[in-house]
Amino acid sequence: MAVVGPMDNQKDPSNDTLVSVAQNLGLLTLSDEELYDILQKSKKIGDKSLDEIDLVISYLFWKKIKKPLIDLPRIGCINFHSAPLPEFRGVNGYSFAIFQDLPYWGVSAHFVDESIDSGDIIEVIKFEIDPKNETSFSLEQKSQVFLLELFKKVITNALSNNSLPRSSQHNGKYYSKTDFEKLRKINPQDTLEEIEKKIRAFWYPPYGGAYIELHGKEFTIIDEKLLAEIGVKYKK
Repeated sequence: MAVVGPMDNQKDPSNDTLVSVAQNLGLLTLSDEELYDILQKSKKIGDKSLDEIDLVISYLFWKKIKKPLIDLPRIGCINFHSAPLPEFRGVNGYSFAIFQDLPYWGVSAHFVDESIDSGDIIEVIKFEIDPKNETSFSLEQKSQVFLLELFKKVITNALSNNSLPRSSQHNGKYYSKTDFEKLRKINPQDTLEEIEKKIRAFWYPPYGGAYIELHGKEFTIIDEKLLAEIGVKYKK
């Protein structure tokens, strides 16, 4: 019925945001603020009632989804999360996986509840990784392939059966933005191994990576291996 996302397309020079693509396809687009306003008032978009919604789908949406949107759809409000659940709730899981030398990674589909990434699990796909060589950026690129595969599988299942499997989460861990920023800083007491891990774990251009702070300013640190990779890609 509608595609919801940030309406300021000027932030993406390529005009390749979800909202801009949806608009080019002639689909109705709304900001999340506009959607919540509609839910509080008319519960209709044009002549279509929001009481007829089957699914609310969150795909890498970074804001917390709230009621009454959670309770709106007939089948469920579901989220596609680019980390394995319940082990990695929250943000920037790629970085923590690399820093912890995790030999696997995964992507998840789950029902949305009022907490973050804690709703019943629909399915998790896990795959092997090489934590000694992965960067946050390379792990994100690999994860997106599996996340799209999971999306297609879950939606096909919902369309066929009008229902989705669900199992409760247990013993999960939530990683916050504060956890991320604390670990991203390179400290004088860090070992060489920790510094090398941080460089890979937080390498996600164009955003700032592992950093040192001088004169109140952050300076991202990279090593020779990353420089070589950048050089090869730049020449292409």
